[in-house]
Amino acid sequence: MKKLIATAPRVAALVEYEDRPVAAGEVKIQVRFGAPKHGTEVVDFRAASPFIDEEFNSEWQLFRPRPEGTARGIEFGKFQLGNMVVGDIVEVGKDVTEYRIGERVCTYGPLQETVIVNGINNYKLRKMPQGALWQNAVCYDPAQFAMSGVRDASVRVGDVVVVIGLGAIGQIAIQLAKKAGAALVIGVDPIAHRCDIARRHGADVCLNPIGTDVGLEIKTLSGKQGADSIIETSGHSDALQSALRGLAYGGTISYVAFAKPFTSLNFGREAHFNNAKIVFSRACSEPNPDYPRWNRKRIEDTCWTLLMNGYLNCEDLIDPIVSFASSPESYMKYVDQHPELSIKMGVTF
Repeated sequence: MKKLIATAPRVAALVEYEDRPVAAGEVKIQVRFGAPKHGTEVVDFRAASPFIDEEFNSEWQLFRPRPEGTARGIEFGKFQLGNMVVGDIVEVGKDVTEYRIGERVCTYGPLQETVIVNGINNYKLRKMPQGALWQNAVCYDPAQFAMSGVRDASVRVGDVVVVIGLGAIGQIAIQLAKKAGAALVIGVDPIAHRCDIARRHGADVCLNPIGTDVGLEIKTLSGKQGADSIIETSGHSDALQSALRGLAYGGTISYVAFAKPFTSLNFGREAHFNNAKIVFSRACSEPNPDYPRWNRKRIEDTCWTLLMNGYLNCEDLIDPIVSFASSPESYMKYVDQHPELSIKMGVTF
């Protein structure tokens, strides 16, 4: 059996693993399709994550050094790559009653031939409805962050909404903002293919940030007022600077990206005068801003329903689609080295 791991920073490889029988409360999935995560997982893959030598202390709510002698947060040679899998249940533990052999399911999991997960009271193990797209299913994770980004941006009917960065999260945010009643939805991305997809699914206008004063264009398109809400998914400092420049007075920037260190960001310009509000949006933070009405489970339940009933359409977003056999080279090329060539990479087994 093979699985995809990072053997060293920015190096992916398929290695063998020993499969095992399931425990009483587990199910085994024969993986048919999968997808990696193009955001935080890439930071880990590049050995640029603060989690390598530090841990986030929930009591202090800050990063602190890992205790001496403990394992690093990411161990290359063991670090498995992948985020979502779709497949068929091939083995069921004796205590599992909710799932049967042959059912097609989606869950969080690494890119490997079989995945074993808890099969009792596990709402993250989702049954696929007949005819549902696997491409929608593997967008289960990015859809949660897109929806939380739109909610945290307080998008309302009639608003001017900008989405910066048209990867999977940004593309889904475009769809949600338009369906929420935004009057003008503006996408920002330098890649023409991504802009074409965004226009097909709700963007009224797309801007190429290269050689463009994005902030001024947003103000021009909105009659000088600016954007009520800006959802930033790219993580670049110039994108945040443009967002601050194009924001309406008192508007909100929902910052969804896992940002890189900034070397050039000036808060002494439009941010000061536009009374900007920046909300750092993260679906998996508990309690979230709308707790107790909304928690992680409600976010996940809602996203799964929207993906499975066709309210969201993610078929265009899974690009390219590669074979599991070619996944090491494809991961390094499309996810790490040339992310501009992909939106969200899909893997077939």
